Amino acid sequence: MKHLFASLLLTTLLISCNSSDKSKSTATESTESKTSSEIAEKIEKNLKAIETDEDLITTALMAAPAESRATTKVIGYNMAGEFVTLKEGNSEYIVLADDPKKDGFNAACYHKDLEPFMARGRALRAEGKSAEEIFATREAEVKSGAIKITPGSALHIYYGPNSMYDAETSKVDGAKLRYVIYTPFATSASIGLPETPTAPNHPWIMNPGTHRAHIMISPLANESEQ
Repeated sequence: MKHLFASLLLTTLLISCNSSDKSKSTATESTESKTSSEIAEKIEKNLKAIETDEDLITTALMAAPAESRATTKVIGYNMAGEFVTLKEGNSEYIVLADDPKKDGFNAACYHKDLEPFMARGRALRAEGKSAEEIFATREAEVKSGAIKITPGSALHIYYGPNSMYDAETSKVDGAKLRYVIYTPFATSASIGLPETPTAPNHPWIMNPGTHRAHIMISPLANESEQ
């Protein structure tokens, strides 16, 4: 009886060890397969890293309307970490390039009339002001007329979690466009929009009743995110 019990115990241990080895092997194969798949996808998409000032300009301009990219000014941090004019331009737009020191990707295109408002925000941040302090300062300055925000001025934000881009199309992998239309001091009641989004790609008003009141239009989710 003891011999039978010992035999059964040995068999159980062998099965357990084999199962554990198989699980480890399957997990390793799954990870290797996923890594290989990601590499293959990047190669197939012809993706490259943003490594030069020219890369910063090329990707930033994807935030601007296609017909205006050749004549649009691009500003922002260069690869050396200096805030400079990366590209001169004379269109109605200004593009703020992605900050190469930060994760992901975020470039913004806005009407040139918004530059005093945007520049003031950058200056206050450089002084070490908090988001709340910047909001309060610009609120007072817009109310006094020191800064003007033209109602209807638009901001296009081209953003995403990745910083690789297609060298042929200049599109950043996984990036989308979100639109902001400034309507200073507007409220839900004054323009007839909800204060919270009802669905992706539906307009709503954010910061109602303040100088930063604006209509938000967020992009549709990718199929993989739904």
